[in-house]
Amino acid sequence: MSIPPNPALTAALVAQALGAGFRGIDTANQRKHYFEAAVGEAIGASSIPRDQLFLQTKFTFLDGQDQRLPYDPRAPLGEQVAQSFASSLEHLGVTYLDSLVLHGPSQHHGLGAEDHEAWRAMEKLVEQGGVRVLGVSNVTAQQITELVAFAKVKPVYVQNRCYARTAWDQLARNVCKQHGITYQGFSLLTANRQVLAHRGVADIAKRYAKTPSQIVFRFAQQIGMLPLTGTTKVDHMRQDLAIEDFALTADELALVEAAG
Repeated sequence: MSIPPNPALTAALVAQALGAGFRGIDTANQRKHYFEAAVGEAIGASSIPRDQLFLQTKFTFLDGQDQRLPYDPRAPLGEQVAQSFASSLEHLGVTYLDSLVLHGPSQHHGLGAEDHEAWRAMEKLVEQGGVRVLGVSNVTAQQITELVAFAKVKPVYVQNRCYARTAWDQLARNVCKQHGITYQGFSLLTANRQVLAHRGVADIAKRYAKTPSQIVFRFAQQIGMLPLTGTTKVDHMRQDLAIEDFALTADELALVEAAG
């Protein structure tokens, strides 16, 4: 589950998500859009053992931050990664991260020197035992290919906003499949409202006694995605988890795929 940034709501929403059955949480050390410390507050107040949780956060370059920085902007980039990591551990109240994600490359095309430097610093955290696996977000198929070729510690996750109009990010997903990388899709609902409103998708939902949102999430699972959700409604949280008791047919998958 990906958690929204509202300071007044984040801790309560995390608690509700954990109560609904979620055990995976995606956040970021980027106060501009996330509230990582409130995620940690909810985790600390829960009785769920650490080894039953999957905690994923992100290192965000300076251009993606506001004035509330988790590192010294004057420090070398590798030190910024280390400082952000230490801050994340403190925020979340844990001693290790399950996944640390590079929160988008430093440039739109290809990878630059800053991306290489940040990834090497992230690899060091894996080597030291503070991080289990690495990932990258907001990337093109070309950038994934370049990262796989460069990395000593290969990315386990790619996290992208997933649009139906680009065949559900097919180019990036193809590269992920080629290299055994798990594709995490976000904004599956908000970026694809035309799919939710599609008559054929509504008919499928009625057939299975599910919601159109559940159909989209099940579709994502069946084509090899790990769908992320950021809902703020408890009933939607429960619905989002209740998608593994049915399977879409090949024709139904094709209809959803074409609905965008």
